[in-house]
Amino acid sequence: MPAPDISCYDIYVRARTAPLTAREFQALAEFRYQIRRFLRFSEDQARENGIEPQQHQLLLAIKGLPADEKPTIGELAARMMIRHHSAVELVNRLAEHGAVERVHSEGDQREVLVRLTKEGENLLHRLSVAHHEELRGAGPKLMKTLSHVLGRA
Repeated sequence: MPAPDISCYDIYVRARTAPLTAREFQALAEFRYQIRRFLRFSEDQARENGIEPQQHQLLLAIKGLPADEKPTIGELAARMMIRHHSAVELVNRLAEHGAVERVHSEGDQREVLVRLTKEGENLLHRLSVAHHEELRGAGPKLMKTLSHVLGRA
């Protein structure tokens, strides 16, 4: 009788049924701490620049959207993992702030897209430069903690 097909993933899953070690818990805790430190930095930067953290996230989602995706409310909501009506409210607040505007799609006038204004571009640029600088300093520690988490994988 032939041996059953067992994948490497099956072996890994079976091996992972053993309890985590103290070092694995410490690595997970440190990784979560490093992520939270960066997120706190990001939240503080957004507020120092006059917007809320989710508004910053929306600006980044618009600018960083893959070229084959359109910046519709639905797509932005999906990218941010929030409900459609929450994305509408974020866009409304950013539009009041002068950072985004709604425009009709050239291909389908019924389709509404969200676009960064010059002010929004400038705001996002300031925030992104600060985030890059922070990651240059904190990134190696974050990567080291991630490698400890994945060490047993």
